[in-house]
Amino acid sequence: MNYINGPTAISDQIAISNFLFNTGKENIISEIKEGLVAEQKYISSKFFYDDLGSKLFEDITRLPEYYPTRTEKSILHEVAPEISKSLRNINIVELGNGDCLKITIILDAIPAENMRSVHYIPVDVSHAAIMKSAHILTKKFPDITIHGVLADFMKHIDFIPGNFNRLICFFGSTLGNLTRVESMKFLLDLKTLMNPGDQLLLGLDMVKDIKTLENAYNDEKGVTSAFNKNILNVVNYYLKTSFNPDWFEHLAFYNKTKARIEMHLKALKAMEISCPYLPDKILIKKGETIHTENSHKYTKQHISDFANIRGLKIHDIYSDNKRWFSIVHFVVNMAR
Repeated sequence: MNYINGPTAISDQIAISNFLFNTGKENIISEIKEGLVAEQKYISSKFFYDDLGSKLFEDITRLPEYYPTRTEKSILHEVAPEISKSLRNINIVELGNGDCLKITIILDAIPAENMRSVHYIPVDVSHAAIMKSAHILTKKFPDITIHGVLADFMKHIDFIPGNFNRLICFFGSTLGNLTRVESMKFLLDLKTLMNPGDQLLLGLDMVKDIKTLENAYNDEKGVTSAFNKNILNVVNYYLKTSFNPDWFEHLAFYNKTKARIEMHLKALKAMEISCPYLPDKILIKKGETIHTENSHKYTKQHISDFANIRGLKIHDIYSDNKRWFSIVHFVVNMAR
């Protein structure tokens, strides 16, 4: 996560606004502290994405075991021509943009004569990720304008620009990082900000066989392990702690009851971690875990539950042949 002053015009095509400075480093420290002194210790998954974490996640998306990214992209390649043919005078908002590979599929399908009227708004906690995507996209699409928003979209959703004719893209099953209650609240909050005629593309990783799910988060090369452990380096940066990632092992498993993959860091030995922001040391027992991520998986019933949000209507559901992944296309009813 980055803290810079904004908004800033980068070029004629690129501008960036920063809302993370409103969050304050003190609030970040407080949030991490709260997790580390809880009975079940936890660190929010949003702290994965420093520059190294973002790079490691890009590497994960290319692993043979990690099916979500390539499956979602295959769906987008198939349906983008239909979705994009009428996109003009539009703000395309991507929440948690990461790299720009998926949004490129949508942009590629937009008729060339409409590109001058397309405004792309990537929203992410990583300044580096936004800028990398912006430079790639402006080279590929010379007529596009980009307004990057450096923000935690869970906290700053009210600040998302673009007040008319919006296509909001929430790819990668990022919604799955939230609890079931949090995900419904988030979609309700998002719907409240959307105008009649606005659209939402929502990526959802579906429930499937446990072996496939667990393999996706336990790759042979250990990239996911490195990604998981790197979150401790982020904690060290903010809290001035002395966590050694090598003192932990990566643990990822499917919780069938809650229909989610859980990622943890399991302590290989007992340890006492000093923190200048805490009165006592952080005591961790051998075998104790720090919970770092949930990745909820979905069923048709879950999608139906989302459709019960008043005013949010399912236009279509796009899936691969195996039904491993779905992209749900919602529209906001014209009559509210």
